[in-house]
Amino acid sequence: MKTPKYLDVHILQTLPYSNVNRDDLGSPKTLVYGGTPRTRVSSQAWKRPVRLMVEDDLGEPAARTRRVPGHVSERLQKRGWPKELADAAGKQILRSAGEKETGLKYEKDGSSAALFYLPTSALDELADLAEEYRDAIAAEAGTKKPAAALPKARLHELITERNASINLFGRMLAEIPGAGVDGNVQFAHAFTTHGTDPEIDFFTAVDDLNQADQHGSGHMNSAEFSAGVFYRYACLDITGLMRGLAGPQASGTSAADHTYAARLTSAFLTAFLSALPSGKQNSTAANTLPDLAYLAVRSDRPISLAPAFESPVRAESDGWAAPSFRRLADHSTKIRRLWGTSGIVFDGYAGVEDKPLTGLGTAVDSYPELITSAVGAAFPEAQA
Repeated sequence: MKTPKYLDVHILQTLPYSNVNRDDLGSPKTLVYGGTPRTRVSSQAWKRPVRLMVEDDLGEPAARTRRVPGHVSERLQKRGWPKELADAAGKQILRSAGEKETGLKYEKDGSSAALFYLPTSALDELADLAEEYRDAIAAEAGTKKPAAALPKARLHELITERNASINLFGRMLAEIPGAGVDGNVQFAHAFTTHGTDPEIDFFTAVDDLNQADQHGSGHMNSAEFSAGVFYRYACLDITGLMRGLAGPQASGTSAADHTYAARLTSAFLTAFLSALPSGKQNSTAANTLPDLAYLAVRSDRPISLAPAFESPVRAESDGWAAPSFRRLADHSTKIRRLWGTSGIVFDGYAGVEDKPLTGLGTAVDSYPELITSAVGAAFPEAQA
């Protein structure tokens, strides 16, 4: 029996006139691929809405913040602590965690030098820990150089807690031993399958309270937008995800681990197909769904199909989407011939195209059905 190790996600998605991810000058991000300029959406711009949707779906929110001391202080003040003592407790989070040896410096604005990434429930647990050691915190608060008042081991335990999105996307926190988490999702930058030439939109705003003899606009400016069919790709490391869920001390994985991993993967796939970056959406409403999704569970290695579009797709009478479908399917067929199919545990596709596409596995009618089939193949030991 083939062991599922990776889940490849390939998406073709049309975005109409929009600018969901812009650079420091406000222009749509770009890249040159195959000698042709393309519109690009960075992985981080699409990853964040996916992460937030996963957290919302599973009810496991996380926070990336430098304001852990401030958030702990706010929680304690709501519990009736005086502000000065609550602030001292917030500072103790960093001091007791090893401020000097780890570099968790407390800044004047109440933030930390390090950017934390932890479940929001851990903030409540840090406040609970401060409650336990209130007297010790109060005793140190009045001294010129306060000593650590909280147990370092318990602080590290809370700061290094994980949840669904941390297990998926990883965490970088070098200051605390064991806090780093290797991400189990590789998330590619999306790019158009064809060449693009961003357009400039000149716009004005009318001053509604102009005097009768006043003419002209109250404001004028310009903005850049683009449109196209984007190839999106991500890969889930199934083995790494299971290892992370079981924990470093575990000798194996349980049925509960597989069941939770299946639920987490289903939430990730749903979010990957559904979530969109928010840039300029109020002025463009580019709220599309993917035109085509191809999922492959593999036992050998991940395979991106981005090279299918190294030569840009040329628009035909039916636009860019249909020839992009065919290009993806043709390239997948060639990869299957070159590499073989022994590493494929499952593959299938769904999309708006009624005509069958060879090289993409089994055709199904809907994205939910496709997700269910892929997750079932990836986690056969999961309990229903």
